[in-house]
Amino acid sequence: MHPVLGRLGGAAAALLLGVGVLAGGSGPAAAGAGAAAAEPVAGALERYRVDGVYSAGVSSGGYMATQLHVAYSGTFDGSAAFASGPQYCAQNDLGKALNACMEVYQDLQLAALKQTTTNWSAQGVIDDAAGLRGDPVYVFSGANDSTVERPVSTALDDYYRHFGADVLYNKSTAAGHAWITPLGPNACTVTASPWLNNCGFDAEREFLGHLLGPVSAPAAAPGGRLIRFDQNRYAPGGAAKPISMDENGFVYVPTSCANGAACKVVVTLHGCKQGYSYQGFGTRFIDKAYLNEYADTNDLIVLYPQAVPTTTLDNPNGCWNWWGYLGDPAYARHGGKQIETIMGMVKALGGAGPTPPPTGRLTLPSLDAEDGYIKAAGDGSGPAVGTLEDTYGLALGRGTDGRTNRSVLSFDTGAVPAGKEITRAWVTLTRSSGSGDPWAVPAGNRLLVDVHTGCLGGCTVEPGDWAAATTAAGAADIGAFASGSKASGDLSAAGLSAVNRSGRTQVRLRFDQNPAATAYLFVNRDARATLTVEYR
Repeated sequence: MHPVLGRLGGAAAALLLGVGVLAGGSGPAAAGAGAAAAEPVAGALERYRVDGVYSAGVSSGGYMATQLHVAYSGTFDGSAAFASGPQYCAQNDLGKALNACMEVYQDLQLAALKQTTTNWSAQGVIDDAAGLRGDPVYVFSGANDSTVERPVSTALDDYYRHFGADVLYNKSTAAGHAWITPLGPNACTVTASPWLNNCGFDAEREFLGHLLGPVSAPAAAPGGRLIRFDQNRYAPGGAAKPISMDENGFVYVPTSCANGAACKVVVTLHGCKQGYSYQGFGTRFIDKAYLNEYADTNDLIVLYPQAVPTTTLDNPNGCWNWWGYLGDPAYARHGGKQIETIMGMVKALGGAGPTPPPTGRLTLPSLDAEDGYIKAAGDGSGPAVGTLEDTYGLALGRGTDGRTNRSVLSFDTGAVPAGKEITRAWVTLTRSSGSGDPWAVPAGNRLLVDVHTGCLGGCTVEPGDWAAATTAAGAADIGAFASGSKASGDLSAAGLSAVNRSGRTQVRLRFDQNPAATAYLFVNRDARATLTVEYR
């Protein structure tokens, strides 16, 4: 077996079956030292005087902490990430998650990840990336962590520095894969349940001190209230489990914050297998993270959102969504289901809450691997996928073989911000070559734009796309042009409604009437077609 494929198979099994991935091992947790933990009481999230919001997490929770900070840098003032990597590292791909963002058999493409953040910022699907400049960020990588390897955390350090964050990178500790805490029951180098390791130093003082400035010594025992609240209230459709979040969440509120002091919120995210409902794990992460003790003496509200396992192989270990499971393409940006659920909690506590996506414009390039053209007889019989795209471009009109060509373009329109009204959209083509004037044979012929929600059959071009029904036929047309680029008219109301907010939108280009003689053009050989979308 190819060594990389062999490792992928083993790692995939580990991620899905829970063998040493993002919280490895299966033994019972040892009893940890420390004062009695706060007992949870039932309640609800209330509004407090919040003057700052931060995120922190380990492993999958570290990835989510970064996703929250980057997506909503206007709300979050800094972040701490133990054993994780840069924003959007997995790129919605489980293979990359396993082989580039945990182990390093593949290049995690750091330059591309930085560019994605820049692009998303320009598109308004995350807050302005300039908001990361100067933010304090803490990165931790243990020397004995073979689950998320050192180069991955080093890439996170590099990523944040690229955007001007103030990074403190601890890579001098012999830790295994774990959250590091003086209350940890495990030895420093261990990677095993409950993934709470004592490395002989106070990691919470270190990262809180970097995020907040000098902090007061922790309380001997928590004196505030640990409140168990209903996460369903903040989830899409009022249901947390369908997005792999628990019905129970927790928030620790010191007496000072409850009595009206100005307080900061630290959103703290457990790793895989550390959630409240994972096989009876309960509140061990909350009790041993050593944050409630600091909360009492430093006016901190600690929010502990909870992920839950799925009953399928999508996420059986209760990890946070950092690779796009359960079909959420927006998992790392505005509109991500878990991100927005957590942001709703932050807002309920009195944090800034989600920044509304701006009014603006997106120009989306077509997806080259899914673009193509189909040729068929005038009546649509004998369709076949064209083969000259790489040489000449996408064909339209009647070729020298007497067959009529139609082209299909594919766009990822999931980047259109949630909650915005699409007010205008159009397609732009660039002519590569051609022969004759298909707009003139017959006179008045029109090049039409059909718009389809999702894909026409498969997302890659197939023969049936020539005649497949579309969501909005003839939503716009493109006037004659002999060179350069040409934009279509604005999409009709039906065409705008057909734009898919959660994934692919396909566009088919076809002449209204089959040209009566040889007359064709090729488009977009050297430049991608674009779909421009305006919204408010």
